[in-house]
Amino acid sequence: MPNIVLFSGSSHQDLSQKVADRLGLELGKVITKKFSNQETCVEIGESVRGEDVYIVQSGCGEINDNLMELLIMINACKIASSSRVTAVIPCFPYARQDKKDKSRAPISAKLVANMLSVAGADHIITMDLHASQIQVGSIQHIPVTAMQLQGGPRGGGNKNH
Repeated sequence: MPNIVLFSGSSHQDLSQKVADRLGLELGKVITKKFSNQETCVEIGESVRGEDVYIVQSGCGEINDNLMELLIMINACKIASSSRVTAVIPCFPYARQDKKDKSRAPISAKLVANMLSVAGADHIITMDLHASQIQVGSIQHIPVTAMQLQGGPRGGGNKNH
């Protein structure tokens, strides 16, 4: 049975650390840097052969950089023979561009879903998708777990959960 390896992208390392603490895991070693031309370089610092890999990376902040970093991390783990790669994306990038609302308008959420698939993601966990067609229509060949926010800022629930 494969072990779980949890990696953090640079978008929200505090969240990743809280997830690791909650699961009783240590974050996996990953080095992320930028070349002088601003290309993203990611180095996975440990073996993931046969492991069940989870990568936490949000689609907020520097969305394009964070998305590219996630894609590279997924691909790096996949070509390093991980058993399975799950992308944990609390804020799905381009989720608001989920349908064609004008002539010649792209469906960018579907493009992102396709890129995650091509990079090698086996499963996607996200929260509060803008619309269900992203979950159902865009990522038909990858399981998607779309969690809904309960409590917190919108629901007035317990702030400790």
